[in-house]
Amino acid sequence: MEIEVKSEEELKIFGARFGALLSGGEVIELVGDVGAGKTTFVKGVAVGMGIDEDVQSPSFTINRLYEAVGSIQLSHYDFYRLQDPGIMSVELQESLNDSKVVTIIEWAEIVNGVLPVDRVTIRLSSPTETSRHLSISSGGEKSHAVLEALR
Repeated sequence: MEIEVKSEEELKIFGARFGALLSGGEVIELVGDVGAGKTTFVKGVAVGMGIDEDVQSPSFTINRLYEAVGSIQLSHYDFYRLQDPGIMSVELQESLNDSKVVTIIEWAEIVNGVLPVDRVTIRLSSPTETSRHLSISSGGEKSHAVLEALR
């Protein structure tokens, strides 16, 4: 699935639409350069999940956890600064196995061996300063259902 958005606001709106489809247990991998809009997308997902906290990039904390509506949580990881996953692989594995947690991972290359096949992968690129191109794919039944609901 290919999506084009013209602004940061449109990216958040698409993220909110995406987030409203999540019920827990989903894994989303975000791929893109610095400034591609990964955290902006997560801010929209949080709105769609009913989270009223201001979502911050977990670049320095590696993980941030948010409480969503219906006892679901959003666990947002950013492995940009990690050279070795170490104990974070164990923590990530716990999140991935929790059916009440939506797990979103930025810079997942370092933990790629831990990620399940059943995940949504969103590749973000910046054709212009304000627009974003999203290439979205799914790798299993649960993630495929999310993409089908987006169509």
